[in-house]
Amino acid sequence: MDVLTTIETVRNIINAWKKQGYSIGFVPTMGYLHDGHAALIDEARKNNDKVVVSIFVNPTQFGENEDLSSYPRDLNRDKILCESHGVDLIFTPSPDEMYHDRKAFVNIAELSDTLCGVRRPIHFQGVCTVVAKLFNIIQPTNAYFGQKDAQQLAIIRKMVFDLNFPVNIIGVPIVRESDGLAKSSRNTYLSSEERKAATILYKAIQEGKQCIKHGASADSIINAMTNIVNTEPLAKIDYISVVDANTMQPVQDITAPVLIAMAVYIGSTRLIDNFSFDAN
Repeated sequence: MDVLTTIETVRNIINAWKKQGYSIGFVPTMGYLHDGHAALIDEARKNNDKVVVSIFVNPTQFGENEDLSSYPRDLNRDKILCESHGVDLIFTPSPDEMYHDRKAFVNIAELSDTLCGVRRPIHFQGVCTVVAKLFNIIQPTNAYFGQKDAQQLAIIRKMVFDLNFPVNIIGVPIVRESDGLAKSSRNTYLSSEERKAATILYKAIQEGKQCIKHGASADSIINAMTNIVNTEPLAKIDYISVVDANTMQPVQDITAPVLIAMAVYIGSTRLIDNFSFDAN
């Protein structure tokens, strides 16, 4: 397994692979890898000749007072996980390698304006910019993203479609702990008491699934999930929303595929979760 830090060395290897006709599966990450990332890598390994993982804590997707400096990092641990899951190349550049003079950005209008985009207005611009750059560097056949970040996945799909990237975008289901909490690098911020409290998100998800199964309106689903979360004293709701699965815009009547998404603070840690429903 190669571990490379410069764009030039990565491109040299990618060009050699392309000449040999290899397909390339790509998993972009910010490191501190867990079982959710492993699921993405395993999916890439099954369906591609070569697998590349990027590990880069992208500064352009963090706003003021967000956790850029404290975001968990452990490259040695990440290398072990990658090697054990058959990764061929890790690309772990420095911010200076990825950004020279920040004037060009990629922004996907409308889809970025709801859910997490309300509280984190520059976040998805940063995500799209770095993913576009990584696609240009890696030139993958297939790229793998977790469905836990469902708004991000929808935005990346739209970016690839609108900007004609020759990349297949593949969403991989959420990986959960045994008690239902979605795996996330930010779970490491939780104290033991907060970790127990965090299971309230999954309880709310389960309640939402029951409501939507019985034909409830968007407002009824949101109210039911809100009531569940509010039973936990350590939880503070950022948002619970029902949106169109393609446009990420709020809906009231559920007549097409929707995403039911939530962000909840447990103490000072912001966690997200979601589920999808196809009314067709």
